[in-house]
Amino acid sequence: MSEEQKTSPSRKRPTTDEFRAFVATGWAPRDTGVTPRAEVADHAARRRDAVSAAFPGERLVVPAGGLKVRSNDCDYVFRPHSAFAHLTGLGSDREPDAVLVLEPRASADGEAGDGHEAVLYFRPLADRDTEEFFGDSRHGEFWVGARPTLADIESELGVTARHIDEFGEAVGKDAGQVAIRVVRDADAEVATRVDKARAAAAETQESAEAETRVDRQREADEQLAAFLSTLRFVKDEWEVEQMRDAVDGTHKGFDAVIADLPEAVRRGRGERWVEGVFGLHARHHGNGVGYDSICASGDHANTLHWIKNTGDIKDGDLLLLDAGVEVDSLFTADITRTLPVSGTFTDAQRKIYDAVFAAQEAGIAACKPGNRFSDVHAAAIRVIAEHLHEWGLLPEGIDVEGTLDADHGQHHRRWMVHGTSHHLGIDVHDCALATREEYSDAELKPGMVLTVEPGLYFKADDELVPDEFRGNGVRIEDDILITEDGCENLSAAMPRSSDEVEQWIARIWDGAEA
Repeated sequence: MSEEQKTSPSRKRPTTDEFRAFVATGWAPRDTGVTPRAEVADHAARRRDAVSAAFPGERLVVPAGGLKVRSNDCDYVFRPHSAFAHLTGLGSDREPDAVLVLEPRASADGEAGDGHEAVLYFRPLADRDTEEFFGDSRHGEFWVGARPTLADIESELGVTARHIDEFGEAVGKDAGQVAIRVVRDADAEVATRVDKARAAAAETQESAEAETRVDRQREADEQLAAFLSTLRFVKDEWEVEQMRDAVDGTHKGFDAVIADLPEAVRRGRGERWVEGVFGLHARHHGNGVGYDSICASGDHANTLHWIKNTGDIKDGDLLLLDAGVEVDSLFTADITRTLPVSGTFTDAQRKIYDAVFAAQEAGIAACKPGNRFSDVHAAAIRVIAEHLHEWGLLPEGIDVEGTLDADHGQHHRRWMVHGTSHHLGIDVHDCALATREEYSDAELKPGMVLTVEPGLYFKADDELVPDEFRGNGVRIEDDILITEDGCENLSAAMPRSSDEVEQWIARIWDGAEA
């Protein structure tokens, strides 16, 4: 549930009975129109059906999570837990403290096997004669706007809706006969309630048995969380369209950054200027950024997760921009382009860039059904290593059997530290609870979306590389959809090769001048 806020006593607002009565009257009738069914509702129902089939006869508890305090009585913007968003279809800033419960239905003979009823417990719209309506600055309509009614949610999502106050009793109902699983990391208070319901149902067991039972229950919870994570591996058609929309918005954001690069140089603290420009377009197109943008100029590009964005941008630098728009459904793009700030690459910068581009081409070519996820990295990293060897940086060379020889110390990783790919979707690093066998060692299937993002990073103080390479970092990243016969680069409209990037910059600058 939501974290408790702290409010200064000096900010208490005196309220009389007469004032309460005055506030509760004189309002026009509320709109009683029916909320239309959301486009995502049918897709979310199919996802819930898959969960139901995997855990027959069990009560499954998936919390949204609660509000997190930023400072005193100010909260962070709410983002529901990814599993909750995926199974309900509720996206940005929707229904803090809500809990989705998949309640098992009994078949005609009383046994499990008739699926689940989806019940959403949440805080619905309060009446105008309640203290919450005017006096509750965290939930009240006067302060944060009107919430949906129970009928609104049922119409929008096609689930049963109930007041959150009913959840505590409902979760423990028949707990001795019904196994309960909960997504623990979504909401600690909800997990505690589930634990108490389990304990009350088994209070007569011996302590040793109780300890074993708790371990089994925690393991069962972990199995549910992992299943909900891996359920997102293969995207349905609605999810793919969300990804296309996120990529489209990201393209617009990159265009805007390029148009404003001269201003970022002129103003100083240019990394922050770039961050702000992209964030403006991310917020306008969708919900905002899908992760903290990396706006890394010069040597900062060699810090892989450079999100401070405090540096200047100078002519002659490379700007590594790793950013993605998250749309309202919470699906996010994740794209990187490395841009010459002056509009053209130097010879050394082009040499590095073209090597990374060749590696990405090899990685994308490996994105096809039947290949393993790890094959993408293997293809890209071989090209990286070949270039490093050609430049004299890998004196021992690489093997001749199609994979880099781990026995030689993986020296290429000094300049290409990270993996080449990750799954992408409702989380920027999606399906993160999958095992190695389910993730790296698994076959690629149509509907999967993954990044391909090789890079080369030559720190300014790296004495093992040529002088002209030092202080330059390059990464190129695209979002790839696996198809029946290969793959589709969802971000293909964004120029990638060194020549195309220079033309992209020139085209935008020429248009701005016109």
